[in-house]
Amino acid sequence: MRMKTLQGPGLFLAQFAADVAPFNSLDGIAAWAAGLGFKALQIPSWDARFIDLALAADSQGYCDDLRGGLAEQGLQISELSSHLQGQLLAVHPAYDRPFDGFAAPAVAGNPAARQAWAADQLHLAAKASARLGLKAHATFSGALAWPFLYPWPPRPAGLVAEAFAELARRWTPILNAFDEAGVDVCYELHPGEDLFDGLTFERFLDAVGQHPRACILYDPSHFLLQQLDYLAFIDIYHPRIRAFHVKDAEFRPNGRQGVYGGYSDWVDRAGRFRSLGDGQIDFGAIFAKLTRYGYPGWAVLEWECCLKHPQDGAREGAAFIQQQLIRVAEQSFDDFANARVDRSELRAMLGLANDGAGQL
Repeated sequence: MRMKTLQGPGLFLAQFAADVAPFNSLDGIAAWAAGLGFKALQIPSWDARFIDLALAADSQGYCDDLRGGLAEQGLQISELSSHLQGQLLAVHPAYDRPFDGFAAPAVAGNPAARQAWAADQLHLAAKASARLGLKAHATFSGALAWPFLYPWPPRPAGLVAEAFAELARRWTPILNAFDEAGVDVCYELHPGEDLFDGLTFERFLDAVGQHPRACILYDPSHFLLQQLDYLAFIDIYHPRIRAFHVKDAEFRPNGRQGVYGGYSDWVDRAGRFRSLGDGQIDFGAIFAKLTRYGYPGWAVLEWECCLKHPQDGAREGAAFIQQQLIRVAEQSFDDFANARVDRSELRAMLGLANDGAGQL
């Protein structure tokens, strides 16, 4: 397996979008991000201030202009994101009202129309990603089974299997569209989604027939807050990891709350997201593993912190990611001491009879 230096730093724009300059246009936010040292942007495809998704799916000229404008500022697009639209592909009725705010106003209050709109958005994202020359796409899976996470009262036999079968039915045509576009669909494994850890991802993979485009957006913060081994996860699932959110977190349980947080606000929870370097995640080990396994994508900052100002988090985060990038060695550190010997010498070193073999 060939090692590879990660690309970065990238920045996910969703948490920085605002109705004031420079955060209300792609040109403005790109200039700000480039000034901080970012090299790529992950663009939320639902935000018309940054991209016209339908036009990007239809017009190569528009996509070329989009890429060209960013290139003038020293930036690329790492991925498009459809987290909100992916969420809406599968919504349990308990969440209908809060998730209506993610959809186009015309389909709010109509779950069937909202689901169809979300599916259309994802098909557009596949076409737009291809026109932009992208290889990966970031999204959420949506959730039908999440309200039944804790098995009390006992779940009826077959409930979870039925939920994943339906999830697969909705996603398979979209995965096929992304396959035609040559783009991996990278699900952010996230509590609140039916795909939130390794086992749920495996369930989904089985349900979609091990689809080659069903991949992972790796975000260790969600694993720390679940108390999942986020380093061992890379060892197991690295062939499917095709996107990476660099986001920090801390987990400090006490006598009053643990993983579930007691319905506390984020700042009061035992598990909290933090700005890069302020939490507990071992990013040195993460970058080492991803480098070792030849991860092909970008290291993208997703800023979500309950304490620090976002602009401070972005400025510090760009430098933090840059420091984590490992330039891959072109030769082994002990090559200088490697002596080439013929086979007869090797056999002599092993205490074996010399059979007259020549140079290896």
